[in-house]
Amino acid sequence: MIQRYQKGSRMSQAVSYGGLVYIAGQVAENRKAGIEDQTRDVLGKIDALLEEAGTDRSRLIAVNVFLPAIVDFEAMNSVYDSWIDIENPPARACTEARLADPDLRVEMTAVAAL
Repeated sequence: MIQRYQKGSRMSQAVSYGGLVYIAGQVAENRKAGIEDQTRDVLGKIDALLEEAGTDRSRLIAVNVFLPAIVDFEAMNSVYDSWIDIENPPARACTEARLADPDLRVEMTAVAAL
């Protein structure tokens, strides 16, 4: 059965099916914050969606990170590395990409096992 979380008119923030949960692109609420604070906010949103779906970051399979300025890579990683379950790190990609709002410094998607 397909389960949708935090449904909106355009998209759901997460969808679970077949033993997996797919987390939509998460961005920071405070778009004027620096990269570290935006990263913390995004990871907090991922944690909350994982919890709502009945799983947690130890069961992450993949994370995709989108940075509009790749020079933020190390600063983003300083927050990400302290958040990730080091015993169960997911596959990850990080790309430089223009985001929907020029104030956004990071966007992330994720897939986790239920």
